[in-house]
Amino acid sequence: MNYVRRFLDERGFLEVETPNLNQIAGGAAARPFLSWHKDLSLPMYLRIAPELYLKMLVVGGLDRVYEIGRQFRNEGIDMTHNPEFTTCEFYWAYKDYNDLMEQTELMISEMVKSIKGTYKVVYHDGPDSKEMEVDFTPPWKRFPMLATVEERGNFKIPRPLESEECNDFLKKNVR
Repeated sequence: MNYVRRFLDERGFLEVETPNLNQIAGGAAARPFLSWHKDLSLPMYLRIAPELYLKMLVVGGLDRVYEIGRQFRNEGIDMTHNPEFTTCEFYWAYKDYNDLMEQTELMISEMVKSIKGTYKVVYHDGPDSKEMEVDFTPPWKRFPMLATVEERGNFKIPRPLESEECNDFLKKNVR
């Protein structure tokens, strides 16, 4: 977390804290945890994402903000999914997704290099699994979303995307 904070701070981002308890659930499409505020006699939700508050800060005039904080999603739990976890979300006014992909790539690849001394990480996906290597050397390959989904799903998504035919197809074929 120190590396991520330093990386964003050096680029002029402001670290903020947004509420963990909210009167409405929002910020992501996930089932929230419900709580109760005793003194106010109000139902409260544990946050599922800081997105809405961070975007409000950007609209309000802070052009670079981030938060490292806990999220709570009342959904499945297994060896790879925990309903309580830490994320980092950052928002940068006047930048598009290409700019944010470049910054994310730089942050992660340089963090790996600073920790491991190389861009490559070797790991095992379980005690009996084969050794695997992930190479974080930039630049990372970019995948066009629709073409990649169609290729890997072995189907063609009907166009136009806003058509009833497309909506029916996605409801039937995407889980």
